[in-house]
Amino acid sequence: MTASPEVLLNKLADVLSEKKDLESLVRPLLELLETVTGLESTYFTTIDSERNSQLIVFSRNTQELNIPEGLEVPWGDTLCKRAIDEGRSYTDDVGGCWGDSDAARLLGITTYLSEPVRMVDSGLYGTLCAASGAKVPVRSDAMRLIKMFSQLIAHQLERERLMENLKKENEEFSKFAMQDPLTGIANRRALINELTKMLARSDREGRGVHIAFIDLDGFKMINDTYGHDAGDEGGSESLQGHA
Repeated sequence: MTASPEVLLNKLADVLSEKKDLESLVRPLLELLETVTGLESTYFTTIDSERNSQLIVFSRNTQELNIPEGLEVPWGDTLCKRAIDEGRSYTDDVGGCWGDSDAARLLGITTYLSEPVRMVDSGLYGTLCAASGAKVPVRSDAMRLIKMFSQLIAHQLERERLMENLKKENEEFSKFAMQDPLTGIANRRALINELTKMLARSDREGRGVHIAFIDLDGFKMINDTYGHDAGDEGGSESLQGHA
């Protein structure tokens, strides 16, 4: 099945405008890849070099060839690794090129197209692939398109990685805003926040609130007399002595 460049561009624009996470980007791209190449299975994988494994994360199967999601195979036996090592992104004679691949033989792959998905630091994250059980010619423009798709996926992965890092940093900043950096216990801001919640709850439930203040080891006197730096030093030594 083929589509005009205008139709493909409109579909791609819709995908990019509506995507919210990796899956919502990849699945429509797999459909577009199938449309452009005419190959019956398109799929996205991740690679775990430490475990020497490759995992099919998302796949689209439209005919007899079935590349199932969740399938995990040894990385060293995959067509993806061979394609990367040899710089061969496409072949319609898998048996002639890589006849010793157990995974390709078991799945019945004859035509194969793939592009590595690399992060900004050039680290190999996974692959974007298309395959068919029959011999299917693939045009050069389809090869350029799969390269662009792999770059879009890499940018999405980088975006999600950045958002996750920002989320962790925000959690750390929030924690520090509510904790004393020396002792790790709740600070004055946390106390006020908690008191506000407790007082509001007591008003709703008609119950009282009991509050007690403790001057621990005279730290306030040390701070007032010698300064907060001296108090911090004394507090640190006290905590170490009780560790």
